[in-house]
Amino acid sequence: MGRPRLIILVRHGESESNCDKSINQYVPNHKIPLTPGGCEQARAAGKRLRDILLPNENVLIYTSPYRRTRETTQEILSQLDGVECRVYEEPRLREQDFGNFQQDEANMAKIWKERARYGHFFYRIPNGESAADVYDRCAGFNETLFRQFSSDKFAKVLVLVTHGLMTRVFLMKWYRWTVERFESLRNVNYCEFVTMELQESGKYLLKNKMRTWADPPLTQSAGSNSGNKKLEEKQDQIRKMFEEVQDDSLTTLSPSVSLMESGLSYAGDSKDALIPIESIDSDSLMDGDYTSAVLDDEGEAAENGICLMRPPKTSNYTKSNGP
Repeated sequence: MGRPRLIILVRHGESESNCDKSINQYVPNHKIPLTPGGCEQARAAGKRLRDILLPNENVLIYTSPYRRTRETTQEILSQLDGVECRVYEEPRLREQDFGNFQQDEANMAKIWKERARYGHFFYRIPNGESAADVYDRCAGFNETLFRQFSSDKFAKVLVLVTHGLMTRVFLMKWYRWTVERFESLRNVNYCEFVTMELQESGKYLLKNKMRTWADPPLTQSAGSNSGNKKLEEKQDQIRKMFEEVQDDSLTTLSPSVSLMESGLSYAGDSKDALIPIESIDSDSLMDGDYTSAVLDDEGEAAENGICLMRPPKTSNYTKSNGP
């Protein structure tokens, strides 16, 4: 098997629409460029990638075809002189489809609030996609990767330059996370590395501790201050929407999930053993792959317990058409 040593998911750098959402009303989402700060973030990501490569390691990059991800990839490559790289555009890594040009701010606010009430995973944007739709195409892409892993010539480091939601969906599919876990996760930072490391068992260990809505808001060390402020404002709005529907959603969850919402989780062999969520090592539950068995009841309870928030408190660049 030619499995890579590392699989690294990278969200694109800060884009123009991250700073001004009104752009989406007249510029196609796939044509939105990076800001100067986003370009800086992408170059920093390239330097970071170079630093973690071992001597003579080669890199395979799959990038979403959107302009902001392609520009991010170009800036990363600018820092990889002398490194053997192959780059392919992969449409299945594209952003969630928000229904072509977005409506005015007032109408979009209604859509986001409706999505918060319905559920982020299953809600389908009018004329667009749901996260569940994104999951389906992500599943197809994962199958492509698994077939390619059978080649001993597969690159030592695989980099996926994509989008925030796709990053979370990819991890959800790979590690068999529940819908509740997916919906508890915050977005990743611009150009943040989400790293999966190959273990002796042949499985991949997720090196990141994913942020949830129970954690503090994101901060950005690079990029424009105005963009950071708008991002934090958007997160605050989403948090408020989540709080508004949290009480309603608790009545529809299964008993085991409701237990996890209380801050306790099953642990060990006995269902009588209840321990605080914080005392469980989440990394120990993140190592899985597509060949593993489905989680049993206790394993599923522990998986949900890690992820659910508590009730809210008041290079050498060669572009090709295929591998």
